[in-house]
Amino acid sequence: MDDLVSTEWLAERLGEPGLVVVDASAHLPDAGRDARAEFEAAHVPGARFLDLDTLKNFDSPVPAALPSAQQFASRMAEIGLTESDRVVIYDDSGVKTSARAWFIFRMHGRREVAILDGGLGKWRAEGRPRENGSSRGGQGVVTPASGPGTVRSKADMLANLESGAEQVLDARGAGRFTGAEPEIRPGMPSGHIPGSRNLPFGGVLNADGTFKDEAGLHQAFADAGVDLYRPVVTTCGSGVTAAVLLFAMHLLGKEDVALYDGSWSEWGADPATPKATGPA
Repeated sequence: MDDLVSTEWLAERLGEPGLVVVDASAHLPDAGRDARAEFEAAHVPGARFLDLDTLKNFDSPVPAALPSAQQFASRMAEIGLTESDRVVIYDDSGVKTSARAWFIFRMHGRREVAILDGGLGKWRAEGRPRENGSSRGGQGVVTPASGPGTVRSKADMLANLESGAEQVLDARGAGRFTGAEPEIRPGMPSGHIPGSRNLPFGGVLNADGTFKDEAGLHQAFADAGVDLYRPVVTTCGSGVTAAVLLFAMHLLGKEDVALYDGSWSEWGADPATPKATGPA
């Protein structure tokens, strides 16, 4: 199974034994949307609801921290996954939360996991079948494991300011990056980590929400001033849209990448961290 699958591919295989579809939709607080209610109203037939917004390590001091291996395994068991299942993840979110879920699945040892290109929006636009209600697969069995997925801490990012070993790429909109627009979190300054580049996550997507082709992705990173021959750490507001850029680089075969999980919600909240405004 490829890392990115089309709606046609999924429609042809829907219902195959061992193929599980997961809805990873989650929304920003100001979106005024209820991901669970929307799932229960209409979703890809047989899909399981991940409840991504609660799949966090609430014991961590990092805001919206990635879940621990045990927390992830417990959630997978709750939605009925087994070790051998192939997983296709989709979302219906304006911030493309399927990429965050993909990163979580991979870092916790799931190798057979893909993103549905274009998500539920494309599936719906093509008139493909949907169902309502809550869909569960029974109790699963998943053992905690580890896999690819490198995470950077605030201490790592501070050290990188000195070493410059890794490029820092911010997935937020240009206004928040430059400081021209206020942050969505009350009382938090806008701006960016000094020395970082800016590629709003929509820059790697087509108008229909699908990922750009290889040439388009290369151009997007080049336009942002990113050297794909050097390591990259991605950041955003809370580690969600940063994963979209990570997935785009994964499609290009680039693996020397990392996610700053605390992102601006941690960096911006700390009065001691240096902050820059203006263009990259």
